Amino acid sequence: MIDHVRDLGAVREATDRLLNATGKLDNISLAEPSRLPGWSRGHVLAHLSRNADALVNVLQGRPMYASSETRDQDIARDAARPLDEQLRDLRESAAGFLQAAAGIADWARTVTLRNGVTDTASRLPFRRLIEVELHHVDLGIGCELEDLPEDFVTRENDFLAKRFTGHPTVVATTVVADGQTWTTGGGADGGPVTVRGTAPELLGWLSGRRDGSALTTEGGPLPVLPPL
Repeated sequence: MIDHVRDLGAVREATDRLLNATGKLDNISLAEPSRLPGWSRGHVLAHLSRNADALVNVLQGRPMYASSETRDQDIARDAARPLDEQLRDLRESAAGFLQAAAGIADWARTVTLRNGVTDTASRLPFRRLIEVELHHVDLGIGCELEDLPEDFVTRENDFLAKRFTGHPTVVATTVVADGQTWTTGGGADGGPVTVRGTAPELLGWLSGRRDGSALTTEGGPLPVLPPL
């Protein structure tokens, strides 16, 4: 069940953890590569700031981004800024998102995200939480998937499993972790395959952040998932 009030609180807590961790960096380490191909840590922080602004646009009925090109250009423009500017931008943009969310009355309405994806407004706080938590890991500064809140990991596994349900390139797959079971895929011939592992390892595989080598499979090889 989606609880936007709870999720907004989780966004605030996750943002505080992120700011505390990145505040220990310096300009040199900020310019070093992140775990995302082609992106420095500065790119990741710039993306998080611009994502907060973009979600404000969605909350207020505007297009999320002017265009994909503008989104990419803004991230590239902001990536090389010094640490103090990055932190100030991240703090202010995060506060702007929380302030905009506080003024929303109709959380049941349908909103449009990037690439025409639609969702209910009540799910936007969790979508922001995904950005903050996973990109904290992507920075490669000591936070791993195993360090993320258990409830978040479970919910994100559920979110990603649903995302791949019926995908034409993914065979029918059952995912099992720590007493939780999800089904996904089913649009491709083959299977069914059962994939087992810890919840963080499964999140790494489902989100494209780990190769799945720590997982076990039954019924066939580990399915190849499309990029997010």
